[in-house]
Amino acid sequence: MNIFVVNSGSSSIKYQLFKMPAKDPVCTGLVERIGLEKSTITHKVFLNGEEKVIKLTPEGGLPDHEAGLQQVNTLLTTGVLAVIQNPQDIQVVGHRIVHGGETFTTTTVIDAKVKEDLKQTFQLAPLHNPASYLGIEVAEKIFTQATQIGVFDTAFHQTLPPKAYRFAIPNQYYTDFNIRTYGFHGTSHKYVTEQAAAYLNKPENKFISIHLGNGCSMAAVNNGQSIDTSMGFGPLSGLIMGTRSGDIDATVVFYLVNQLGYDIDQVSNLLNKRSGMLGLTGQSDMRDITQAIESGDENAKLAYDMYAYRIKKYIGSYAAVLNGLDAIIFTAGVGENDALVRELVCTDLEYLGIRLNKEENQIRSKQIHDISAADSTVKILVVPTNEELEIARQCYDLVQ
Repeated sequence: MNIFVVNSGSSSIKYQLFKMPAKDPVCTGLVERIGLEKSTITHKVFLNGEEKVIKLTPEGGLPDHEAGLQQVNTLLTTGVLAVIQNPQDIQVVGHRIVHGGETFTTTTVIDAKVKEDLKQTFQLAPLHNPASYLGIEVAEKIFTQATQIGVFDTAFHQTLPPKAYRFAIPNQYYTDFNIRTYGFHGTSHKYVTEQAAAYLNKPENKFISIHLGNGCSMAAVNNGQSIDTSMGFGPLSGLIMGTRSGDIDATVVFYLVNQLGYDIDQVSNLLNKRSGMLGLTGQSDMRDITQAIESGDENAKLAYDMYAYRIKKYIGSYAAVLNGLDAIIFTAGVGENDALVRELVCTDLEYLGIRLNKEENQIRSKQIHDISAADSTVKILVVPTNEELEIARQCYDLVQ
């Protein structure tokens, strides 16, 4: 079954084509700078164990998402690197949708009613969901025979109990305006915890999943169900991130507005785009910050310590709500590749049974990697995430 996975951003489209049930993609790609000058497409095809790359800079740019996806369709269907004969060969298009609100709690076939309901989630994720909706509309025009399916990042966290997802504000803000914790990165947390359960041969489990990219979140997962997570109503709360502050005293917002004269857009820009590691160091890329530490930059060292300390606090709280712990899982760009972050997080957690093998921690692997010490009662795993494969699998399971 040909399943085409689409992740539409405001000015980009990420995509992968799977011939399910095979887990390796036939091709992957990224369309960037849609609606801007010098739009680019990077298209990779995997044939007979070799990777072939095509890079395009369409003359005049790509004015909109439809133009971008039409170019991708051309790449899929023409030339010596064609992977399908025509767009009707695509049987399913799986769309990554960031926010499902309380309406979309499972993977969902998209029809006219679903599209109308999806519009109601725009206010919950104004930067992401309108772009996903646009991706659906464009895919419907091009892949006319395909079933369109939505996979929601928030869906995995719909198993949170009310005591975890409700805020201590008047009830009407939940009942009338749906203000609650939704959580994000659910597709990633689901994928890596299932991979860890299979690797450890432990179908009954208590895991803490730590997704560390430019955006960061954690999830407490009990027997495959999310019971708590660090991101909340939006993606700002919880861990320190590349440009987001993570948890912050709400009084700071009042002070910025009432004493420093900020308006609400300035506050949002500060906390979402100018804070986190960028605010602490002037850099948002952890590789650059690591180099700064090696050069003796004290701000960079403090930032790393703060970053790891926040994660450790969540490990402690999630071990408590899980009432035990079988494994902690590091995933995503930073989690999979930054040995220093993992070492700082795992240092001085012996009371919880977490002991790191420092030599194993330095080894990079594209497979699941156990980096726990021999006497660690809690496993420490590095599990590469694969959100696109997880989306394809969920789509495949739905239409089988």
